[in-house]
Amino acid sequence: MKQATLHQLKVFEAAARHGSFTRAAEELFLTQPTVSMQVKQLTKAVGLPLFEQVGKRLYLTDAGRELLLTCREIFERIAQFEMTVADMKGLKQGQLRLGVVTTAKYFVPRILGPFCRRYPGIDVSLQVTNHEQLIDRLADNRDDLYILSQPPTNSDIFCHPFLENPLEVMASRDHVLAGEKNIPLERLAEEPFIIREPGSGTRGSVQKMFEERNIKLKVRLELGSNEAIKQAIAGGLGISVLSRHVLALEGSTSQLVILNVEGFPIRRHWYVIHPNGKQLSIVARTFFEYLLDEGKRVAEATAALRVTD
Repeated sequence: MKQATLHQLKVFEAAARHGSFTRAAEELFLTQPTVSMQVKQLTKAVGLPLFEQVGKRLYLTDAGRELLLTCREIFERIAQFEMTVADMKGLKQGQLRLGVVTTAKYFVPRILGPFCRRYPGIDVSLQVTNHEQLIDRLADNRDDLYILSQPPTNSDIFCHPFLENPLEVMASRDHVLAGEKNIPLERLAEEPFIIREPGSGTRGSVQKMFEERNIKLKVRLELGSNEAIKQAIAGGLGISVLSRHVLALEGSTSQLVILNVEGFPIRRHWYVIHPNGKQLSIVARTFFEYLLDEGKRVAEATAALRVTD
């Protein structure tokens, strides 16, 4: 391994992440033969195969998986060193890697904007995915911080709430239930329902609530994004339960209203999470502290949505 170079490790990590020499070459602006040669030289230095190929897909060997973990540790330590040096110079520079669940995209960019203006030397990588895939990223320690509303219960993690995430029943403005008060939960069973895909945290919370009351919903549509559900609701295809944050950018022009249903909103929180014992970079710690302060401002703006409805 003394013959291995940092460049070879970067090429290997990209190939391992994509499962493809071609896609790694595209990301790194290299030719595919160059990527193959770098991995070949690294394999020779290790003394064991790093990949096995099945069809067109590359799969890591046991040695490859161990090397991938080592690469990520090396890159993280180098990034921390660079940020430490920048901090010594009185600067805030480096990269912030965030993993967030789908619904968080409605408020995280609004929080990131002022942060990036305050620290223009920080580059932000934002990965948006569903709950199950985010848990996988957390298990692999792929990002600096994670934002989600249902922390895993079987993981060794640090978890801190920073913002409420109330779930509300939403319908189109001309829906028959719009404007009614204290709608019984059982009444919703008479309406066609739109629900998120399996693996969604919102879907899990909704199913749990109705199952506890032995209420069976008439699911008309199962959709994989909040935007698709919003459009379906506006089109009169049914009602749904979504985070109040999905209305944050629509204001008074929204075609959706929040129904006044007993037992709602379902009280949840947004949490900022990282693996326990993880040494946060200076940039990640700076954003964590900023997030706690900014969460209060977002909470006030979001709470006003229900009052205006």
